[in-house]
Amino acid sequence: MQAETDTALLLAALRLQLDWGAEESLADQPLDRTAAPAATGPAPGAPPEPRPARPALVRPTPAAARPAPPGAARAAELAAAAGSLEALRAAMAAFDGSPLRETATNLVFADGAPQSGLMLIGEAPGADEDRQGLPFVGASGRLLDRMLGSIGLDRARDAYITNILPFRPPGNRTPTEAEIALFLPFVLRHIALAAPRRLVLVGGVSAKALLRSREGITRLRGRWLEVMIREDEALPALATLHPAYLLRNPAAKRDAWTDLLLLKRAIEAKQGQ
Repeated sequence: MQAETDTALLLAALRLQLDWGAEESLADQPLDRTAAPAATGPAPGAPPEPRPARPALVRPTPAAARPAPPGAARAAELAAAAGSLEALRAAMAAFDGSPLRETATNLVFADGAPQSGLMLIGEAPGADEDRQGLPFVGASGRLLDRMLGSIGLDRARDAYITNILPFRPPGNRTPTEAEIALFLPFVLRHIALAAPRRLVLVGGVSAKALLRSREGITRLRGRWLEVMIREDEALPALATLHPAYLLRNPAAKRDAWTDLLLLKRAIEAKQGQ
């Protein structure tokens, strides 16, 4: 009976590790944590080992310091001239500075309620979005709808949704840095015209682009940060995992739920004021 109980406990512990995403061992043999630590350092009386040379400190080039891609000045000019969301959509549709416009089926501008005060910004349209001309449709969109619904938000009424890129990259590939920099003036103008109270940056592309960060989404998510819209204006922004990533990695839904609770508390605190 005791052996059966021990086996059941071990299986339960293994199942917990799998649920948390631990699918690989790190060593061929189990680690004996009760053993005394092995001695380190030189033997008594031995000459000290020479210290290795200290490597030079390398600082990555920030995104804002990289050369602007061709067409960026024209994009910034068109974005600044747009006085409404309708005018911005027309300017983006007419902008011919990116080859993505030629390979895409539709411009994917936005969906939802601009007056809601909550703006979600994703990465780039996929095949479903390209066909329908709307952001976050298909499997990822359905999951996003359920995520919003889990904290009492309705997509059509309580959120305004767009992407960093308005056109689908061929093959659903990740947007390049040049493509992101090219369309960033349109995104910033989009935010300014919608005038949300807070942003949710959905996925690593959106988070790194708007936060001007080189850190990955797993380091950026889980806390409120600031997105600079203009030199004198910042908006609170919450970075979270993309629904497409959650579909591939269900164990990460636990982190996404934590982010949603942060968003819910921020909205409720504002309503209670």
